[in-house]
Amino acid sequence: MMNLQIIQDKIYEIRGQKVMLDFDLAELYGTETKYLKRSVKNNLKRFPSDFMFELTKEEWHSLRCSFSTLNGGRGQHPKYMPFAFTELGVAMLSSVLNSEIAIEVNMGIMRAFVTVRQLIANSPTDKIGEIKNELKELKEYVEEMFADQNDINEDTRMQLELINQTLAELQAKNRGTNERKRIGYQLPGCNNK
Repeated sequence: MMNLQIIQDKIYEIRGQKVMLDFDLAELYGTETKYLKRSVKNNLKRFPSDFMFELTKEEWHSLRCSFSTLNGGRGQHPKYMPFAFTELGVAMLSSVLNSEIAIEVNMGIMRAFVTVRQLIANSPTDKIGEIKNELKELKEYVEEMFADQNDINEDTRMQLELINQTLAELQAKNRGTNERKRIGYQLPGCNNK
């Protein structure tokens, strides 16, 4: 049985779809790319655009840049652009390439597509959702803390204002009363208050 990791490494995302390229499939099936392409061209009715499409030169160039294979030599400028097969297209290849190797490899490829789909569906999005929830809870907690602090500050401010107001009233009362008599010895004939 073929290693799923090897197959998963040959699954690319092009035009928003998970695809495998004709030369990778030919290698997996143990045939030449030109024979695989010939079989597909002889059965084009089985491969509508949602099963298979031909890459544009721009897509091929950007894909080759990500491969880091822009070196000189044979195959540097292909005459024909590669075919990209979606999961459905790879499944259809098993009906066109009817050999024992093709059937076995096709089963491995289908398992790899399912594994990739499960990884996309489960792993990263759950972590992101958890982080978003934790961040939301933390934000609510901080807002509550600030609100509590503001309440305390407001209470303290009101108490200080009441104290200042009471002190001001006491000072006003003291000013309004007559002056106090002086304490101490009074000289006779002096009019000391």
